[in-house]
Amino acid sequence: MRTAKALLLCLGLGFSCLAATPTAGTDDASRIIQTALEPSSLENNLRVLTDEIGGRVPGTPAMQLAVQWGVQALTAAGADSVHTEGFTIPNSWAEGATEMTVSTAHEVSATKVGGGTVLTSFRVRAVSVAWAPALAPVKHVPIVDVGEGSEADFKKAGDISGKIVLVHSAVLKTWDDLFDEYKKPPSIIDLAVKDKAKAIAFMATREHDILYRHTNAGAGEIDRLPMVLLAREDGERIARLLAAGRPVWADLAIPNQIGGPIKASNVIGEIKGSEAPDEFVIVGAHLDSWELGTGALDNGCNAALVIDALRTIKESGLKPKRSIRFILFSGEEEGLIGSRAYALAHRQELDKAAGVVIYDAGTGKTTGFSLGGRQDVVDAAKLLVAPLQEFGVTELKTDMEWGTDHFDFMLEGVPTFVADQQEANYLENYHAVSDTYDKVDFAQLKKHLAEAAVLSFGLANLPQKIGARLTHEQIEQTILESHSDEMFKAFGLWDDWVSGKRGRQK
Repeated sequence: MRTAKALLLCLGLGFSCLAATPTAGTDDASRIIQTALEPSSLENNLRVLTDEIGGRVPGTPAMQLAVQWGVQALTAAGADSVHTEGFTIPNSWAEGATEMTVSTAHEVSATKVGGGTVLTSFRVRAVSVAWAPALAPVKHVPIVDVGEGSEADFKKAGDISGKIVLVHSAVLKTWDDLFDEYKKPPSIIDLAVKDKAKAIAFMATREHDILYRHTNAGAGEIDRLPMVLLAREDGERIARLLAAGRPVWADLAIPNQIGGPIKASNVIGEIKGSEAPDEFVIVGAHLDSWELGTGALDNGCNAALVIDALRTIKESGLKPKRSIRFILFSGEEEGLIGSRAYALAHRQELDKAAGVVIYDAGTGKTTGFSLGGRQDVVDAAKLLVAPLQEFGVTELKTDMEWGTDHFDFMLEGVPTFVADQQEANYLENYHAVSDTYDKVDFAQLKKHLAEAAVLSFGLANLPQKIGARLTHEQIEQTILESHSDEMFKAFGLWDDWVSGKRGRQK
């Protein structure tokens, strides 16, 4: 039971804890929860998406199949209408057969047969960083250890011109560690480009040879320098050799296939509102994924959730007063491109948006929702999520988050609700070869389905929208009051906001 002291502590840390005694759910919420937990096509939908279609990078045949999958599944779930909306990603990208071999020199005593310098070599397990440029095969390129990649580390390493720089990492364990993976590379790339490095080799943050795919590009553009991610064990071996005074060289080829602009699509299914159909709630997740695994935790399970949320509301027999749009965004992994495109394309009607609900963190238990810095929606949100306390949903955070498809709606002043989830098995498998169907906790996913359906239906049925669309000035005030400006600056987003390149203009 939460004490009064615990409640005050929660408020002091910037989030609101719900009452210890669960508020009785409305009849509508109970009905939706019951329908959500019934057997459905959720598991099979995800199996088809992951096992049969597989990893889904925009511009590939798999992504085209995934869009068709979304249209068919939303239609089968009972949508009143289904359509796609296209947008452009600046470049296509696909990895070729990245190959890396490392060699080091050993001095053999002249008293031995064949004395002198002997080279030994070993293959390194490596993949290209996504949207990084190709590198034609190079031979015997020196590797230099630059530690964690700080400016001091680069200075200590000396001349890196024409060399491959090895960057260390910590083992990924928490959400903060994950955000560091995105926060650190830009400055490292700046230094490597400035000092004319040949390429960057990032040490993987996962153990047990797990490889994964990230991009350091922000909007689908090709990055400035060839980059690979090394299996952690291989990267540490190279680091130990260098620390022992052994020179290390690499033969490296990164034959990435890069093309011009590509068309991608968001998929939208809708239940039309019975009383205010021009007002709408968005329930969303991204459909695209990286392709080393099959994109089950990130984010296929939640794409399937969005579809089943539509099915749940339809089968419950309840009629939302406002329309609910169930959106499968594309281009999320390349920089939230699909959701940004949708927000821009629909900017003129966002005054009628009644909320955006996003799930994007696998199947770890939902602990609550992040409200995009909106103190003004807390009280109403407490009532909407009260029926979800049976699932352990107890916290409403008034912070502003980055990294998923709510972001550009938040910067347009729309109330947003991002599911805060426990890490569970998400981090080790994030973007990785191991992100596959068998990692999904379906019992927990069904609970998330109930949460998403209850919250979105509740937003659609409030007598008045949960909150007004904020103006540019109000959004900036929210950024500053929630101390989110440092986060914006750390991820290179502040200049876009200040310049008007991103977010509401007035």
